[in-house]
Amino acid sequence: MKPYLLLFATYLICVAQTFAQNQEIRLFSHRGGRLEHDENTLRAFEASYRAGYRGFETDVRMTRDGALVITHDSSLERTTDGKGVVEQHTRAEIEQLHTRQGNKVLFLDELLRFLHDKPGLYVEFEMKTAPQHLYPSRRLEEYCDKLYEAVMAEKPADALYVFTSSDYRALRYLQSRYPGVELLLITSKPCNDETIDLCKTVGIKRLGATMDGTSRASVRRAHDEGIIVSLWPGKSVQDFMLGAYLGCDYMCTDIPVELKKWVAENAPWIKVKY
Repeated sequence: MKPYLLLFATYLICVAQTFAQNQEIRLFSHRGGRLEHDENTLRAFEASYRAGYRGFETDVRMTRDGALVITHDSSLERTTDGKGVVEQHTRAEIEQLHTRQGNKVLFLDELLRFLHDKPGLYVEFEMKTAPQHLYPSRRLEEYCDKLYEAVMAEKPADALYVFTSSDYRALRYLQSRYPGVELLLITSKPCNDETIDLCKTVGIKRLGATMDGTSRASVRRAHDEGIIVSLWPGKSVQDFMLGAYLGCDYMCTDIPVELKKWVAENAPWIKVKY
């Protein structure tokens, strides 16, 4: 770690230690730990699980023939040896592809089989429905129904499975169709009065906000309003320490193995649930 980053991390440790006596952070592996592993592959989730994580985040899209595939981008180019758009290919076509690191492209049913017998899980299933023209109303509803039914059919009894999105259309549909569903609103804005009031207005109790611009006061206000705060990004140890200082409840990490080791060695007083 560079000296100035180490100094910053040390400062945050000192400050965060003052405020974190009664705080527990649920840390979860973002896309299986995308800066350490081949993102959104079974190998990535297996590696995070072996490292002790029971919290995960993943992304779900729908193929042309209605199969649910684990991938962040609509375009195939960044992460696979394919070309074009996920939503314009069939499952059989996607199954022929490999990631840039040579792994099999993962489908939702395969991920759920891996998770179904694991205790103590927290999993965020991000509904990737952008660009919106690929998911007009009827197709969006088909996607949401298939995702919800598949996930809940395989959910372990003690697991907390949360459906997340920055597309309020998908959240609203699940909210109306499946009362009691756990939802999280993702925003590229900080936790502030605007995003807190939006969650209150739409009746969603979980907010996924960026740390940039978030204050401890705004997180306290969210808590006072009954809103659970999840902060991102989680690219570094410094991101984690800042999130701890801000008082978040949940945080993603792209470096699950490195961060778990760092916390154990440098900040064991922070209450972290992996």
